[in-house]
Amino acid sequence: MLIVFCSLLMLRVGRCTDDLNFEMMTVEVGHNVTLTCARHDSLLSTFNLFWIRLVSGNMPELLGGTHSFDFDGVDKTSRITAKQGNGTFILHISKAQLSDTGLYYCVTVKNLHMTFVGGTFLRIQGPEPDVTAVIQLPPSDPVHPGDSVTLQCSVLSESQNKPCPGNHSVFWFRAGSDESHPSFIYFHGNSGAECETSHEARSPQKCVYSFSKKVSSSDAGTYYCAVATCGEILFGNGTKLDIEGLNMWNLQMATIVVFLLCAALVISLIVISYLSYTMKKKSCGCCTDAVVETNASDGQQSQQRDEESLTYSAPTFTKRKPRKADRKTVKPAEAETTYSDIRTFVRN
Repeated sequence: MLIVFCSLLMLRVGRCTDDLNFEMMTVEVGHNVTLTCARHDSLLSTFNLFWIRLVSGNMPELLGGTHSFDFDGVDKTSRITAKQGNGTFILHISKAQLSDTGLYYCVTVKNLHMTFVGGTFLRIQGPEPDVTAVIQLPPSDPVHPGDSVTLQCSVLSESQNKPCPGNHSVFWFRAGSDESHPSFIYFHGNSGAECETSHEARSPQKCVYSFSKKVSSSDAGTYYCAVATCGEILFGNGTKLDIEGLNMWNLQMATIVVFLLCAALVISLIVISYLSYTMKKKSCGCCTDAVVETNASDGQQSQQRDEESLTYSAPTFTKRKPRKADRKTVKPAEAETTYSDIRTFVRN
């Protein structure tokens, strides 16, 4: 790993010396740390020396510098001091903190040429975290696009042993299905947990952190719960979220069902229209027959009333003998006319 790191640095700023002194150092939190770098005093060749710190996730940080010859100058911050010693260049860190963990390099610069002389990986060891386990459980039911999913992260910790002040900080990360790097999606902070404490001796405390989200097909992947405590980050086992979409077979079946429902609706409308027309036609036929029967009954009743209101009379005519003068003028046909009866109609 050191060879690779030096190779990468050499491509940009220079090279690593053949006798590069690289060491590892572990220090407890709150202790003092002193790092030294050899300084060769020479009047024929002068150069500058620098202490540089590399912390993961941050830009390189210049902590202090000096000359190869004797120099009384001191670079000092609140906890870090860089100054010359007897043939050395010293970096002193007082009351080390967890954030001081990183790579510390001693670098010489001559004629704009940089050379890495010595390096130290400093690890600041804090108290052991009280978290014993981070457990994640997958969703019990299948997940479809548009559903609301709740992911849970159970953090087990020793309730009686809290070496670090404050509560746990819980983060959620998601790694896509294409094996991409995890991306940060949510932070719980100091609240939002449901904790249960058992009264039994030495029983762990269980805190459940929940994360809810309405998912789509692009949210498929593995979700990780990470707990930050005592300067360390503990990851859970991960929850793989598979989002089931409609496949082609389900889509075809849905299309067929919709088509059948539409056909059934059309057939139902046709049957209803036919029944309505038939019932209306029968209703009109019954009305016509009733009208005809009513008219016939009214005619018979009217005729009966007319017959009952008739008045019959039988007049009697007396035939007289014509006189002689009348016999000459009366025609034979008229002399033979006879009236049988006369009917008189009386209407109310």
